[in-house]
Amino acid sequence: MRSEEETMNTADKIFKNMCKDILTNGVWDTEYDVRPKWEDNTPAHTIKKFGIVNRYNLEESFPILTLRKTNFKAAVDELLWIWQKKSNNVNDLNSRIWDSWADEKGTIGKAYGYQLSIKHKYKEGEFDQVDRVLYDLKNNPASRRIMTNIYNFQDLHEMNLYPCAYSMTFNVSGNKLNAILNQRSQDVLAANNWNVVQYSILVHMMAQVSGLIAGELVHVIADAHIYDRHVPIIEELIEQKEHEAPSLTIDKSIDDFYKFTVDSFKLSDYEFNPFKIKVPIAV
Repeated sequence: MRSEEETMNTADKIFKNMCKDILTNGVWDTEYDVRPKWEDNTPAHTIKKFGIVNRYNLEESFPILTLRKTNFKAAVDELLWIWQKKSNNVNDLNSRIWDSWADEKGTIGKAYGYQLSIKHKYKEGEFDQVDRVLYDLKNNPASRRIMTNIYNFQDLHEMNLYPCAYSMTFNVSGNKLNAILNQRSQDVLAANNWNVVQYSILVHMMAQVSGLIAGELVHVIADAHIYDRHVPIIEELIEQKEHEAPSLTIDKSIDDFYKFTVDSFKLSDYEFNPFKIKVPIAV
């Protein structure tokens, strides 16, 4: 029997409170011409809040929604595609979620994984951004300079989609690894928990191979928005029943960041509501 602390599900509560705040206090962009369109070419307008900050204690529980299912394996697969494979080719991904932004060769341009693969010069040698984080966590854990940034202005014109989640800052406090995820823009219904799950897993991965414990993930969203056609879906979703948080198990034998696979992570007792409403995606 798990204790109340172990089963506490803060992810649902944070998501509900954020959505209610956006719907109650948010600002519509209907007075502007907007870039995103629906499949029928109608402008996709949003109601948004600026500067949302959500905190997730990864020691307390794994922050996956139970209001509806989050596709855990697909989320982890995309994370590994970006951070481990450092790829920009959708053919290296097991889902089709990036197909709308891929060119005829299957690439999304110089975005996401491509940026993490670029090597930079340091006094200790050449590292890409991921390997530099891994190096510092092991060799300079007290550093306040452990971070990544894939919003490379020089390459924006060659990206098929500008990065949404663009920066991670890692900070070691005692034996705990904490992190801040900075996101310029987020489609709350389609991507919020997806990103939270992914970057929680990333903190767990970085912590394990560095001999640390995953601590807190702070998610900072500059523009947290709900699309007009998502509003009734959100209103129904936040009225759903909350379930206890599932337990996350990680293969503890792995001490190399590049040895993790999707199957290295397992969720136990993941209960969720059978929320079957199809979510339209604005592009």
